Amino acid sequence: MLILANVQNALEQLWTHKLRSLLTVLGIVIAVASTITVVGVIQGFTSYVSVFLQNQGTNAMWVWPFRPPGEAGKRLGRVELDESDYQAIAMNCPALKRVSPLLRRQSAKVRVGRDEITSILEGVSADYHPIRNFFVDVGRPFSAVDVERGHHVCVLGREVLRKLNAGEDIVGEWLLIDGQRFRVIGLLEEKGSFLGASQDDVVLIPYTMAFKMYPAVRRKIALTASALNELVVPEARAQVVNLLRRRHSLEASQPNDFNVLTQDEILENFNKLSLVATAVLSGIVGISLLVGGIGIMNVMLVSVTERTREIGLRKAVGARRRDICLQFLTEAVALSVVGGGMGIGLGYGLCALASLHPQMVAVIVPWWAVVLGFGISAGTGVVFGLVPAIKAALLNPIDALRHE
Repeated sequence: MLILANVQNALEQLWTHKLRSLLTVLGIVIAVASTITVVGVIQGFTSYVSVFLQNQGTNAMWVWPFRPPGEAGKRLGRVELDESDYQAIAMNCPALKRVSPLLRRQSAKVRVGRDEITSILEGVSADYHPIRNFFVDVGRPFSAVDVERGHHVCVLGREVLRKLNAGEDIVGEWLLIDGQRFRVIGLLEEKGSFLGASQDDVVLIPYTMAFKMYPAVRRKIALTASALNELVVPEARAQVVNLLRRRHSLEASQPNDFNVLTQDEILENFNKLSLVATAVLSGIVGISLLVGGIGIMNVMLVSVTERTREIGLRKAVGARRRDICLQFLTEAVALSVVGGGMGIGLGYGLCALASLHPQMVAVIVPWWAVVLGFGISAGTGVVFGLVPAIKAALLNPIDALRHE
């Protein structure tokens, strides 16, 4: 009953001094709203990246030539990855289900009639489609025969069609890619965008044809592969690393002249980046909490001074020190919790507003973020309300009654 009476009295005090209370809790509102928004955005991005990686194939990995930094990297000589490495990996890594070369050009010129655009060009094998879940929904993908014989065939992404102002009837027609004639045999199903970059702005051709068009990249290819299942991804990675180290005659003391990246490693790196961002933003939130807490302490000290005679009267009729301390501590916590509630509402509003942006991921606010917001606000009230509460509890009743 005493606690309920204290809460009621605290809310009455807040209502009596509405403007002062609002200005006091502003720091708490900003801190809690920042917490909700930061957690929501990071959770949204984490979910977005996880879904994107799953759409790439849960067992996917990538291999490319890489010179490590430092003196050890400089002593490696030429850093290369060629078709013979690809063939060796495809034949001698039993934990891999599929593997495909990946030759990528960022701005190939695609021309149909008088219309010319630039698009991403990728030279790949027939295994590329199931590895990356890039399937054809109109026409057909190129086959192993197309790759082996270097046929002039291509598969287009949907964004390429839009840029060319073309329809699905382009399948079977001819176009020019960097001056070479190609027949369109299929259209990829739409994949959407990732972090604002379209996954559909791509043209696929057999990697053997890409070798003919760009001979300089023959010894600088990348590979994309998929393991038999998720459980053998580490084993598949180890097989690739051991095979390439033997083929490149690397000694035990020398670093790899290539890099292997799995899906789990990409997600782990993203999570590390998220933790760093969270830590930095938490520092900003902490400053807001400090400002808000100091504001609450200041207002509560003023309140103790204003109500000194009231404290003296309560002590004169039998109130104990702990009763006075609990009364003012309850007021400080109530002030903080009200600010926390306003901050949670503001945080939800900011998250909803951010989600409306077309380039923004869906912001996810987990339940524990709301609990955390209330916990932060209540904890701030307790910490910064203790000093005023103790000061009120220690007042001498006689001196308090004489206070003017």
